[in-house]
Amino acid sequence: MAKTASSSTPAASSASSQYLLFLLGGEPFGIDIAHVKEIIEYGQLTEIPMTPDFIRGVINLRGSVVPVIDLAARFGRPPAKIVRHTCIVIVEVSHGEGERQDIGVVVDSVSEVREITTDDIESAPTFGTRIRTDFIAGMARISQRFVILLNADRVLSTDEIAELAALSVKDEAN
Repeated sequence: MAKTASSSTPAASSASSQYLLFLLGGEPFGIDIAHVKEIIEYGQLTEIPMTPDFIRGVINLRGSVVPVIDLAARFGRPPAKIVRHTCIVIVEVSHGEGERQDIGVVVDSVSEVREITTDDIESAPTFGTRIRTDFIAGMARISQRFVILLNADRVLSTDEIAELAALSVKDEAN
């Protein structure tokens, strides 16, 4: 959902997108708002046995079963602590040939929706991050900090999550 910022000179204009900014383990992250369907209060989860640690369970969202991912655990960090501001961001991801799926993502808190221009986004670093670089769409400069912008389709790849779940079942069976 890229838009062009209005400007009197074509050279001064740059594309921008809106991002939902949130905290995870005290660090700021962002995800393109085009993937975000809604934000809900953390609530009743049904745990699913024999799934990877980063799969918290499923929720019933208006009659649909939606898997819920602990993003901190997905990044290899300790599972997120559930506190007063913890919420679930419902994200729509692509997989396969035009297929879409809703996935819930547990985050510490949501801070804002912010317009970020392409001029303020750096490419993903090849080192120094504590998450896989293919999960990172870019690094946004906001004030004096960098915000990690996530590639929703990679972080929440249903194919990769299914493969990890299958490996988890094999490990527990052995």
